[in-house]
This record gives sequence, structure tokens and C-alpha cells, in this order.
Amino acid sequence: MTSFPKVRNHRPLIMGRRGAVAANHPVATQAGLDILRAGGNAVDATLATALALAVVEPHMSGLGGDGFYHVYDARTGQSRIYNGTGAAPQAATVEYYRKVGRIPIDGPLSVSIPGLVAGLSMMHARQGTKTWEYCFGPAIDAARSGFAVTHTYRHFAAETQARLKADRTGTRIFLGEGGAPPAIGDIIVQPELAATLEAIAKGGAEVFYHGPMAERIVKGLGQVGGLLTAADLASCQAEEVMPVVATYRGYEVRQTPPNSMGFALLEELRIAECFNLAAMGWGSADLVHTLVEAKKLAFLDRERHAADPRAYTAPLDHLLAPSHAASLAAKIDPLKAAYLPVSSSVAECDTTYFCVVDESGNAVSAIQSLNSAFGSGVMAGDTGILLNNRMAYWHLEDGHPNQLAPGKRVRHTMNAPVILKGGKLWCVVGTPGADKQVQVNLQVLVGMIDFDLDPQAAVEAARWASNQPGDEANYPHISEDSLILERGFGESVIAELRRRGHKVKIVGDLEGPCSVEAIRVYSNGTRVAGSDPRRDGWAAAY
Repeated sequence: MTSFPKVRNHRPLIMGRRGAVAANHPVATQAGLDILRAGGNAVDATLATALALAVVEPHMSGLGGDGFYHVYDARTGQSRIYNGTGAAPQAATVEYYRKVGRIPIDGPLSVSIPGLVAGLSMMHARQGTKTWEYCFGPAIDAARSGFAVTHTYRHFAAETQARLKADRTGTRIFLGEGGAPPAIGDIIVQPELAATLEAIAKGGAEVFYHGPMAERIVKGLGQVGGLLTAADLASCQAEEVMPVVATYRGYEVRQTPPNSMGFALLEELRIAECFNLAAMGWGSADLVHTLVEAKKLAFLDRERHAADPRAYTAPLDHLLAPSHAASLAAKIDPLKAAYLPVSSSVAECDTTYFCVVDESGNAVSAIQSLNSAFGSGVMAGDTGILLNNRMAYWHLEDGHPNQLAPGKRVRHTMNAPVILKGGKLWCVVGTPGADKQVQVNLQVLVGMIDFDLDPQAAVEAARWASNQPGDEANYPHISEDSLILERGFGESVIAELRRRGHKVKIVGDLEGPCSVEAIRVYSNGTRVAGSDPRRDGWAAAY
């Protein structure tokens, strides 16, 4: 019998019998939990949580960004995914950006059509129970009354200070006196955003995409040189899609399909299934090496095939077939790190993930983003909306499946898994972190499935992140060849990975990438939630 590690958590397990929410900010977690306690279902709680995050985590997501919402229906056992990702504006062509010389990482030319409001609207209209307006309450209150600056907020405000100072309104709202990062405990008040939320609450998503508000958004962006038009906003349509599915050691893992790169996680798991990971030992050099090499191979396929399915059909049946996984697993040298650049050609990306399970067993795995911290740094006129910089995800190379085209959706690193066991909900889990998302999701799932770690232990465990040349999401898609390791792996493991050829970079304990939230449903119905201490993650249950 395999002996599994006993891992001591920094945070207690959060457990309840009726419902649970885990999000990357306590205010948002509380918003979702309050909706559940008031009789709302998982979709209602998701709407409230998503909107609250759009207020209290402006460095991660907002009305000016995108989202994927993966809804599991306990009654039918089916999943639906609401794709709230916007397309490139009609004026955004390869030729235009080649003349500019690049796709900028921020500023007005980095702004794509925001899809988040459309995605939330479609999800709630089809599966919500509380009124749309009711679910806006916590977000409106947080915008009008303000929220307190945390260490995480201050970190990102300091890191992107120049981006925020380029916009007068953004400087006034998000920075402190003299344009410095605000102090811990300072209050960020957003009255313009509160008024915008109130208007959308009363008039629906149409208010955002049509009429006076849409005109104000376009006018504000146009004044600083943006490409977005009223016609672009009016063209935005969310989409309901089915998940892409693969099994891992008898568990059914459902993922967001392209234009999400969720299939890369499934491919990593399929490759990992070819190895006896439990026998390697949790936290061992053998385990880390095997998973890192699986990631590298999966990312080669990610680069070849992740794109808007309306423009390119990825061969998912082949990519997720056991025979393909076996052929890739056979390429892994157990004692030597492979050098596998994904192209001949490092930018930061930030997002927020959260999950909800309600009393009936319905669940939502949700992820939303502005792309980089504080997105483009551009405010949409006087609306209080901070706009995304999602254009930075495009490629300009001819023949690339993710090559920019007007009206096309960009490839997204965002993914929102749902895991079933024996046909019943077992776990919802996910993380922000751009290309690191599917790597960290892999580690957390292996920890819970192969090593029987509880959600909090799996979330807190020392983690790694692999960089391959050419694998970074943002333009120009360059990256170093490196393996980032948290110090918690220990000196002997780190030394052995270096001996195998990994170019190791060490960061401190709990200083690695991503910020995971997870809820497991145990066989007796207990909802067990874990939240990541690396940012402002907080879980609650009742």
C-alpha cells in the first residue's frame, strides 16, 4: 500500500454541508455566500461573486474584460460553458499592427472587445433563479462604499504604477497621493463604476453594448487613440458551448474548449497517466521532472492547435487519445530535461478564478480577466470601467492558428475545469496565471487524485512553473528556458533537478505563480474548500 504524505496546512479546511464559495478576495467570497444563504443557486452566486471581483480586484478582472463560466447541473449531470470572450475590433488588422511595429502590452491599442458582461448575462438568463438586479447588490455597495487596500493590491499597483499613471482617471481612482501606490488599509472608492453597475443592473447587458453607455465607452477610448467602435461593441455575442472531456485514472475531467487552451491540461493529464506517479513520492525530483516534461510536450500541441474554433478546428480527438499520450510519454527521458522551444520567437498576465457549489450540488468553475495587471490601464471615459489589454495575446505571423483577424476571438489561457468521479461532482478547481494555469492545475489535481491531498494541502503545496522559449501568452511571445521552483521543495530535490538539466530559478515559500481556489465534494456531501494564501484567496462554506 502506498504511503501518502501528511501535509500540514497553513490555513484550516473550510467545510460545510449546504454550500461553498472560494474566490480571490474575501469581499467577493462573502457576496457569493450571501446569495447562497438567501436561496440563490450556484449561478446566482457566481454572478454576484464575478461582479464583486470586478470591483475589489480591478488589477485582475472587470467589466472591461472577458470570462469563461463552466456550469455543472446536478440534476442532469451535464455541463455548459458560457464563453464571454470578445473578438478583435474590425480595425484591428495584421497590417495595421505591422505598421505600428508591434502589438503594445498596454494603452489604447491593446484593447479588445469586452465579453464578460455578455457571458454573465447569457449564463444568468439561462440558469439563474434570483433576479439579475438583485445579484448586483454587493458589487454596487463595494464600488460606492469602497474596499480596503490589501498587500496584494498594493503589490500590483506598485508593479504597474506607470501604466496607471498614464490615465488621469485611473491615477485618481487606483493610486494614492501624488500617484504613489496606496497604503495598506486605504479605501478605494469607485462612484462612476457604481453608477455604471446600477445602470446595467436595471437595464441588462444591452445597456453595456448599445446606446448611451456604449457611446461613452467608445468615445472615451477614441479620445486616446483606441480602435473600438460602437459597431464592435454591438457585435459582441456570448456563446454557450459544451466541454471537452478526458479521463484521468477513472476521473472525468471536463474543460473549457477552444478558444480556451483548456485541452492542454487534459493532454498533460493523459501523458502523466502513463506513469506511476504515486510510487515516485510527493514532492520528489522524479515527480516534478515527469510533470514538467509532460507540460513541455503538451505545450507544443497547444501552440499548434489552440485558436478560435470558428477559424481553425483543433484535432482534439487525436490530441486526447491514449495512443497520442503514450507516444509523447515515450519521449520523456527520466534523467534528462528536454529543450523544447515552442517557436523561434515575458510578459505578465493576471486573472482571477473562483468556484461555487450550492445546496443542490450545482457548481460553477469560473475565470475572468483583464489580461495583465490593471489591463490596458485605460479607463472607458467617465464610466468607471477599466479596459482590458487582450489584444496582446494575438500573433502576427502568417499561418499561425492564433493569427490576428478582425472579428476573431483570440486564444485564451483561461480555463475552468470541473471534475467528476463515478458520474458525480468531485471537484471544481482553477487558478489565474496565464500559461502557468494549466501547469498549476495539473499539480493540484495530481496532489488530490494521486496522493489524496485535501484541497487546502494541494493548494498550499510547493509548486513549480516551467517556461519554454516562445510559450508566453503576450506579444511578442518570447520567453526564457527555465524552471521556477518554490524553496519548499528542499535542497536535495532542487539539486537533483539541476543535475538533470533543468535551468532552475528559486523563489521563496508561497511566492510561486498563480492563486488556486478549489472546492471538493466528499462522498457524504460535505463541501470542502481550499484557498491560496499566495494572494487574497478566501474560502467560505455553510
